[in-house]
Amino acid sequence: MYNTVITIHSYWAYVVLIVLLIAVINAIYKSIAGKEYEAKDFRISLFTLIVSHIQLLIGFVLYFVSPRFDLWSELGGKVMSNSLARLYLVEHPFVNIIAVTLITIGYSKHKKKLTSQSKLKIIAIFYTIALVLFLSRIPWSTWMG
Repeated sequence: MYNTVITIHSYWAYVVLIVLLIAVINAIYKSIAGKEYEAKDFRISLFTLIVSHIQLLIGFVLYFVSPRFDLWSELGGKVMSNSLARLYLVEHPFVNIIAVTLITIGYSKHKKKLTSQSKLKIIAIFYTIALVLFLSRIPWSTWMG
């Protein structure tokens, strides 16, 4: 089961990053260009919200079925002194939960705004921060290898 879940989590990450990048570029471009917020923009931000939440759920399953989870009992309090264990057991999950939370907050806040510029600005800000957080905690050596 672990191999299946990690494969799904890894490939779905590409979908999340691509869709999130599209949402960020779209929001920044339209905000700078002074363009109107349209139904397409709503769909892009909603799709980003959905794919990121799916990734979060896959990540929760992976976290608890992973053999690395046993490091909590093996290392105890020394998880934080082991950089690889800390990345997989603490940093990656925690930062990515924050990133998905920011996407959720950005999506919720943008729906309450009345003008196109304020909607696009909220999406641009929150989704960009989430993108940076995602990129900062991807285990690049494992993911691309």
